[in-house]
Amino acid sequence: MANNLRFQVVEEAFKKRALEVKTPKERPSEFFGKYVFTKQKMYKYLPAEVYSKMVDVIENGARLDRSIADAVAAGMKQWAMEMGVTHYTHWFQPLTEGTAEKHDAFVEHDGKGGMIETFSGKLLVQQEPDASSFPNGGIRNTFEARGYSAWDPTSPVFIIDDTLCIPTIFIAYTGEALDYKAPLLRSLHAVGKAAKDVCQYFYDNVTKVQVNLGWEQEYFLVDEGLYSARPDLLMTGRTLMGHESAKNQQMDDHYFGTIPDRVQAFMKDLEIQALELAIPVKTRHNEVAPNQFELAPIFEECNLAVDHNMLLMSLMKKVARKHGFRVLLHEKPFDGINGSGKHNNWSLSTDTGVLLHAPGKTEGMKPEDAANETLRFVTFIVETLMAVYRHNGLLKASIMSATNAHRLGGNEAPPAIISSFLGTQLTELLDKIERGETSVVKGKKNMQIDIPQIPDLIIDNTDRNRTSPFAFTGNRFEFRAPGSSVNCASAMIALNAAMAEALTSFKERVDKKIAEFSERPEYKAGTGHTAKFHALVEVLREDITTCKPVRFDGNGYSEAWVKEAAKRGLDVEKSCPVIFEHESTKVMNRKELEARNEVKWEMYVKTVQIEARVLGDLAMNHIIPVCTHYQSKLIKNVQGMKEVFSADKADRLSSRNMKLIEEIAERTERIEQLVEDLTEARRVANRVENIHQRAIQYHDTVCPKMEAIRMEIDKLELIVEDGLWTLPKYRELLFIR
Repeated sequence: MANNLRFQVVEEAFKKRALEVKTPKERPSEFFGKYVFTKQKMYKYLPAEVYSKMVDVIENGARLDRSIADAVAAGMKQWAMEMGVTHYTHWFQPLTEGTAEKHDAFVEHDGKGGMIETFSGKLLVQQEPDASSFPNGGIRNTFEARGYSAWDPTSPVFIIDDTLCIPTIFIAYTGEALDYKAPLLRSLHAVGKAAKDVCQYFYDNVTKVQVNLGWEQEYFLVDEGLYSARPDLLMTGRTLMGHESAKNQQMDDHYFGTIPDRVQAFMKDLEIQALELAIPVKTRHNEVAPNQFELAPIFEECNLAVDHNMLLMSLMKKVARKHGFRVLLHEKPFDGINGSGKHNNWSLSTDTGVLLHAPGKTEGMKPEDAANETLRFVTFIVETLMAVYRHNGLLKASIMSATNAHRLGGNEAPPAIISSFLGTQLTELLDKIERGETSVVKGKKNMQIDIPQIPDLIIDNTDRNRTSPFAFTGNRFEFRAPGSSVNCASAMIALNAAMAEALTSFKERVDKKIAEFSERPEYKAGTGHTAKFHALVEVLREDITTCKPVRFDGNGYSEAWVKEAAKRGLDVEKSCPVIFEHESTKVMNRKELEARNEVKWEMYVKTVQIEARVLGDLAMNHIIPVCTHYQSKLIKNVQGMKEVFSADKADRLSSRNMKLIEEIAERTERIEQLVEDLTEARRVANRVENIHQRAIQYHDTVCPKMEAIRMEIDKLELIVEDGLWTLPKYRELLFIR
């Protein structure tokens, strides 16, 4: 029977048990970074002078002296070979949302007919991948193949299996960035410099500002056998059809629930291997949707955090297969339940503290010092809001994709309108400053609970808003809009660039005000607050008023908010191919920006194109044959009744089956016509030469037909005999046994 394969696959999936995972005898702190060339290992394997220069590069941003490259390469090779390594690769992040690598062995001819293990500084610092074979947005033609990968010494090298992986940037022969890391590093430099300059108003001892990132990775797990029996999951990463299960997440019983044994075994294995690669994973739990989970690390410097997230996504897929699972990183693999995001917790810190942290206790402080602390906090909050307000279209473009478009705007995902939630207390503080009223920043407070055994709770000064794309959560902003499958760098590049521009503009205007106010006698030394203080307050009041439209603490899902956001001048565009913007902080040049838009449009077209072809194939070669087979069984049943019963009784008893026969005929007929229409819509769209317009055509004409086909198939799934349905259903995919 047609159902045998499906039931066999489901039965095998439910028979599986958790693999035994041996937990290391050491504490995590003892094997953390085992396969990473850390500073501790540098100290052991590098000459003292070379080690000092490398630390200066890593910690202080000094330029790398190529003269030490040979010594560094020799030390790396010695350590790597002691760890059983035989190959090396430049590990980079092209515009595919994945990583790339080409492995070379540590061997060269020795001139005597044999081989010798060798690895030079030249090979460490630079290599030449084919630049025309990766997404490049027209920067490289097929016959213009030359590109370069160049070592990023601020991100430590690491070992995967028998290969030494060297994090690198990837640029074209003509100098444009073809990856995420190069513009990310530029954006980090831009915001670091701008923030350091602004810090001088408050602290003259700040020497460095760095961006911190703590990502939260959401993902689904499905049994590998069930995954393989769903061609749509296999080819597109999501289910293109499937009626929702009678029970999914409506009971709220999966969130923070007991982790299933098989999943726990997978998580343990993943965490051990992640810690060995110095990825500081800390948190794991069940997410809201069935079979959905989350993993989160401790905060790190932004560039390193991005590298670790890309490495972790690769590691997850590898470890999952060992445990009989497939990881689904698609933003919306199942309809009707929560999708998966990658919340980016972003903050700025100096060598003296976190800039977005509210002032602590100010009792005993001089009034001017207390005011200085409050001003520092308010300045960086407000200028972050200015960055989000001025470039909310850019931020949306940085996270938008064909896959994330399915997730945004429902099931706890933020809407496709970038706004910021601050909470009542911080909102009131900014409003008072805007009106010229005095106020103080209140820290956390205690909440007493009338249960003697329970200690007082420490309550944060802001609540949380799950519908806010960019929420302040205490000492950081949580950018909740990025999708689970993407490179975090895209969102971070946009945010850092926007923040650098906001801080640069802020300093220029404050300096101008200081020069103006310094001439006024009431602001001279000894007469109260200084010209600097009044200049800061005046510019902040201007910016609080300017960025007010981006502040929104309400329900981001309501239709009223869409209308209100449009009135406020925010970007409310929902069509994925239409969303794009520009920036002006030299993080990317015009050619690089245009290339990235080109790549985004091309990726959108290809993603929808593949989904449409898979859906058409499944509809014609799986769904319709199964439905017509069931229809034939019903017809035989009706004919048999007419042979057994009288005409009136046969008509009465077979009336239900006759309705089903008719409904199946009508729905399969509509599917056949819709598939034809879908194919024709693709043909028309493919003839559009301009890639931007082609993407819009796919969005406007192809996607609606896919939704119409899905609706018909999902209705048929409820009609057709369960034993005949060949594809694993949601109730089987979403619950791990």
